[in-house]
Amino acid sequence: MQRRVTVAYPPQRIISLVPSQTELLYDLGLAHRVVGVTKFCIHPAQARQQAAIIGGTKNFDFAKIDALRPDLIIGNKEENYQVGIEQLAEKYPVWLSDISNLDEAGRMIRQVGALTGTAPRAQELADTILASFASLLPQKPTLSAAYFIWRKPYMVAASGTFINDMLTRAGFRNVFAARSRYPEITAEQLATAAPQLILLSSEPYPFAEKHVAEFQKICPSATVRIVDGELFSWYGSRLQYSAEYLQQLAR
Repeated sequence: MQRRVTVAYPPQRIISLVPSQTELLYDLGLAHRVVGVTKFCIHPAQARQQAAIIGGTKNFDFAKIDALRPDLIIGNKEENYQVGIEQLAEKYPVWLSDISNLDEAGRMIRQVGALTGTAPRAQELADTILASFASLLPQKPTLSAAYFIWRKPYMVAASGTFINDMLTRAGFRNVFAARSRYPEITAEQLATAAPQLILLSSEPYPFAEKHVAEFQKICPSATVRIVDGELFSWYGSRLQYSAEYLQQLAR
């Protein structure tokens, strides 16, 4: 957003507007300073019991936020909405991440550590995550893949997304990489792309085994699998577990 954020250091009343960054704050030992989270902040399990719920990622309850008197709000350019962020920024320090690949995720973890006075722990966490990916052995030979995030309409992860970076690191070739962000596609376009592997994410759309046959009918020769969307798209401390998961998926 091309603006400087000034924060009272170290912040004592933090609101997180993003599930993956909420989990990061807890893993940095900041549970006692997190006063507000979204209804989608499901990790760790106690987050929504210990902190107030301030709405969703794209519909903030401004009255609840005002009552919490935050001295730092942490959000994300993609997951939050500009009008809401701009309204909050009129009153509070609002720090936004903008993440499309693993390196940017590591930088975000270190930056949040610097912001909150937990830099050593954040550096350790970022180093552990990056090392786990450095030892990841990608799929050989490369398989063509399509990664679905939504149904009715069908939507896939394409270039410029964190998911696409995860697919590449696992050794998969995204058949929709020539397109940008999260395009809608038709069944005909999927059939023409003919991926060897179709990955149905558990989030944001809750794909389940009952949907496999629907995609198998479109691409009879493809392997269709349900995958853990959190391990593909959560760019905070959950990345500790992603490389191992991708390694198993690539076998």
